[in-house]
Amino acid sequence: MSEAIVVALITGGLSLAGVVLTCAVTARKNETALKVAQAVTDTKIDALTREVQKHNDFANRLPVVEEKLKVVDHRLADLEEYHKSG
Repeated sequence: MSEAIVVALITGGLSLAGVVLTCAVTARKNETALKVAQAVTDTKIDALTREVQKHNDFANRLPVVEEKLKVVDHRLADLEEYHKSG
């Protein structure tokens, strides 16, 4: 083989090794960044889930509070009438 072919093969082999190494390192960095982003997303989803559950609890309790408020208003009106007539 001629000297030029040997040099070309060595250069090509080293270039290929550099590209493979660069791709491997980049893939590892991307995988790590993706794991971190997924962990942050999971944490935010958990927090939002807790907030929604709290909201739903309030939404379930609100009709009960409204009904009690109607009863209190009615009793207050009755007391006011009693004191006006008495």
